[in-house]
Amino acid sequence: METILVVDDDKEIRELAQIYLKNEGYNVLQARDGDEGLRLLQKNIVDLIVLDIMMPNVDGINMCIKVREYSDIPIIMLSAKTQDMDKIFGLTTGADDYMTKPFNPLELVARIKSQLRRYLKMSNKEAKNESEIEVGGVKINKATHKVTVANKDVKLTPREFSILALLAENSGIVMSPEHIYETIWKEDSFQSENTVMVHIRKIREKIEENPRKPRYIKTVWGVGYKVDKDS
Repeated sequence: METILVVDDDKEIRELAQIYLKNEGYNVLQARDGDEGLRLLQKNIVDLIVLDIMMPNVDGINMCIKVREYSDIPIIMLSAKTQDMDKIFGLTTGADDYMTKPFNPLELVARIKSQLRRYLKMSNKEAKNESEIEVGGVKINKATHKVTVANKDVKLTPREFSILALLAENSGIVMSPEHIYETIWKEDSFQSENTVMVHIRKIREKIEENPRKPRYIKTVWGVGYKVDKDS
């Protein structure tokens, strides 16, 4: 089930979008401004963002710019403005599509489906070898639970493997220790940071040439961990 993040300071628009998207089987997250939207992105795996331009605090343009620093997930901009320059500006900051308010919710759903199909195809998520993940010199086979680094086999525990695969599948996205714990352990993340940190350290000892200067699993201080796309 894909997750759609709807970021808009208008509660009625957020809830209208949620109704139509949930009817299509999507999971929906809501944010009132770009700041809240960015926080949700740190804690959740999101497949597409519906993003209003005019908002208090962090507006849609600035949120889009920040997201594009580490992710290429589809972004559909919303704006009450109809001038061509606003549309051009939104698209040049990294948005994939643009809709003006008021909009037909059914058209929004159709555009979301179109963007997701294109994104999934471009990111090879529909490819036959979807069980294989490769980041730099690390190859991960989810079907066989085999990991190789520079063509040499590496032995990981099941949980170590699951953490590495989760980060590699979402390369470029920073994941909080809480999100990693809840995803892998399937439990609430109360006081889970040390547990995740220990597992990350053990993975680094096995896959990194120099665990003190990791090439693959990077720490984003105060936020979490990520695997860089171009490791």
